[in-house]
Amino acid sequence: MSQPANATQRIFMSMQPGQPIGTSDWVTVTQPMISTFGEATLDHDPMHVDPAWASAGPFGTTISFGFLTMSLLTHMLHQTLGSDSSSYDPRQGYYLNYGFDRLRLVMPVPVGSRIRGKFTLGDLRPDARQRSIVRFDVEIEIEGELRPAVVAQWLTVWVPPDAGDAR
Repeated sequence: MSQPANATQRIFMSMQPGQPIGTSDWVTVTQPMISTFGEATLDHDPMHVDPAWASAGPFGTTISFGFLTMSLLTHMLHQTLGSDSSSYDPRQGYYLNYGFDRLRLVMPVPVGSRIRGKFTLGDLRPDARQRSIVRFDVEIEIEGELRPAVVAQWLTVWVPPDAGDAR
């Protein structure tokens, strides 16, 4: 495998599968976040975007879209690692989302809840194109709840500078 030039990739290369990476800070899920996500995805489900409707609904309040909760994983991982997604140099290689081996939306996240991500290095393996497939075992916790909101095996692909493009 080629030598990684990115500091984050060097950290993962030094870790063993099963080793905890860390836990993010709490993120408060607000109604503007939920409503903006609904607008961006063209999903106007009142369970998420209409507080009056949701007050009489099954949860007594609006809840986060499951995909919104899931999409916060990238922010939470960057926050956990102390990295800044807006200031990377693609000449040093780059990460791409690769998918999920497993994803479960376990509990709804009511508006106003605080959530955080817990990350463990699940696996790191090379592929035939000299890229690294990194699997994160993740949980998104809801403050004060025993069960997590999300449990997943999240895959990313590290494309080193000498591997060409990701296609």
